[in-house]
Amino acid sequence: MIERRSFERLGGADLGWLKTKHHFSFADYYEPARMSWGDLRVWNDDEIAPGTGFPPHPHADMEIITYVRQGAITHQDNLGNKGRTEAGDVQVMSAGTGIRHSEYNLEDETTRIFQIWIVPNRSGAAPSWGAKPFPKGDRSGRFVTLASGISGDGDVLPIRADARVLGATVKAGETVTYALDKRRFAYLVPAAGSVEVNGVRLDARDGAAVRDETELTITALEDAELVLVDAP
Repeated sequence: MIERRSFERLGGADLGWLKTKHHFSFADYYEPARMSWGDLRVWNDDEIAPGTGFPPHPHADMEIITYVRQGAITHQDNLGNKGRTEAGDVQVMSAGTGIRHSEYNLEDETTRIFQIWIVPNRSGAAPSWGAKPFPKGDRSGRFVTLASGISGDGDVLPIRADARVLGATVKAGETVTYALDKRRFAYLVPAAGSVEVNGVRLDARDGAAVRDETELTITALEDAELVLVDAP
């Protein structure tokens, strides 16, 4: 089962400094049928104006993954962490017992991010933050794991969840595949470009909620950048 969720029909808001679309219920957007997808709770598509951002605010018991699509985001938190994550790279914040952080666009251009929240598989752990570069050339024509809490996934950003976040870049006409356990939930969004997923067309920033499939076959109709979450 693959349910296409058109970008144009997603909930969201325009706050001037922030234009956001929500793949799942979030803030003032409430859709009972879209509260989560397995342990995937939030997928926000955010555009942040230059010189603005999210002021300090708290989180607890959530794995928050930020995939930067354009520009850069600058993170600071009450643990003393500070870092700038730029396009193509990823940061992970494990909120744990509680963390207070800010995320600002200090660039001269609009920053575009995917903000992905996954429910952790345990609570009570200390909060943490980390970031890592993932050159797009290294994931050309294949999926590369960006963040994971699954044993054996190697040198990736760790999360406290039985889930993984993956990225791929695919040239027009190329096909990539991903094997799935049909008991798990997958969610795929092209950050750029149009693709077909098991015959279902997705345009840029559309979502595909996947269940009861054993393999995804993704063919790029034009050059595409893909982000995929595989969660219980």
